[in-house]
Amino acid sequence: MTHVYSPTVRRRRLSAALRRARDDAGLTAEAAAKLLGWPASKVTRIERNEWRRPTVSDVTDMLDVYGVTDAAVRKAMSTLARQARERGWWEGELRAELGGSLVEFETEASRIRTFEALLIPGLLQTADYARAVFRGGMVIDEDTIERRVHARLARQQVLGRDQPPGLWAIIDEAALSKHVGGPAVMRQQILHLITMAARPTIGIQVLPNAAGAHASMTGSFTILSYPTPDDSDLVYIETGTRGDLYLEGLDEIERYTLKYDHVRGSALSAEASAAYLADLAQQLK
Repeated sequence: MTHVYSPTVRRRRLSAALRRARDDAGLTAEAAAKLLGWPASKVTRIERNEWRRPTVSDVTDMLDVYGVTDAAVRKAMSTLARQARERGWWEGELRAELGGSLVEFETEASRIRTFEALLIPGLLQTADYARAVFRGGMVIDEDTIERRVHARLARQQVLGRDQPPGLWAIIDEAALSKHVGGPAVMRQQILHLITMAARPTIGIQVLPNAAGAHASMTGSFTILSYPTPDDSDLVYIETGTRGDLYLEGLDEIERYTLKYDHVRGSALSAEASAAYLADLAQQLK
């Protein structure tokens, strides 16, 4: 990977820091823009993280107007601006195959909590399982399928770095009971889950059908957390028609965190889940 950090996450952090600096200066966005000689919409776009390539000069000008004189703070924010302009490892030939921005937020996450209702989580899929999923999604062209599989495996490299994020996956039994790719492919996928769950940074729980109705009957979601309080949690929801959805509001984060905790409480323990997976692999033998 080109970076152990994500330019996307750095840009998000910079936007939040600049918004706080303006608030601390007691300025409205309109007043700040007037002092900067900018359209008010430019300040608003920056604070909403609707910019793609921040410039150090813009950041420096904003810090001047906001009265930020601390040299360490100014240096840190200039560094964020430079890092936010760089290209992540996913930019280039893999960009189209990776789809949305999830990989950009996963790259710098310290903890990933995910609930999957119908699929094995992407970070835990084998190549053959992913290949079968893409074929089932009516991606007919074999070259396209192979590029997508390659991109999926590249995304999984985040779990193999020196300080990987903690991953806790809750997988509905419905996802495990589907013979995606056939029994042999599914058995290898189950064995892979068992192997991954043995890592100290990964936990897997199975949500059994016997649990009945649960807190996330509406579908799958992922909560990403970061090592610094400057980066708030983020909820990711994949949609079939509107593209990826990212939720950042405090009330939304709290709601999905509570939902996740309730789903986890309905799932089998990690130990019981491991036993369930081992038995399922034996049945598929």
